[in-house]
Amino acid sequence: MSAADEILDVVDEDDRVVGRAPRGEVYTAGMRHRCVFVEVRDAEGRLFVHRRTATKLAFPSLYDMFVGGVVGAGESYDDAALREAEEELGVTGLPRPEYLFKFLYEHDAGYGWWSAVYQVRCELPVRPQAEEVAWHDFLPADEVERRLPEWEWVPDGLAAYERLKAYRSAG
Repeated sequence: MSAADEILDVVDEDDRVVGRAPRGEVYTAGMRHRCVFVEVRDAEGRLFVHRRTATKLAFPSLYDMFVGGVVGAGESYDDAALREAEEELGVTGLPRPEYLFKFLYEHDAGYGWWSAVYQVRCELPVRPQAEEVAWHDFLPADEVERRLPEWEWVPDGLAAYERLKAYRSAG
């Protein structure tokens, strides 16, 4: 099954399931769905940053400071966060990511998706999926901040990153 054929829950503005459709159709029609964003830090507190492959359905070849992806039909946000983090990092036995908050991301094209933000510490050696990740590294927070205006970032990840900084400064 290709990524475009994966079945997703379609949700309303209150994050209630209103239907199901293949991912390709959800993206093409701009249907609201669910995603998870997992901030991964290593033992030294550095942030996992990567560049997406050119073959990704959404935001190919852009940089991201989160691992994650869509929540499958019938899957919980928590289960999707762990699944996506382990898949993208190429690890097993990762601690369950900690849920922080959820927001409705609205894309410039006029559609959006519910986005649950998590954090996790990964002290395992990472082997990111070659089909998902073209480049990766663990970067200190100040370097990530320096790179924000220099690199082209996925817009939803950038929105989640800004909300996460605000969440932490309010906490």
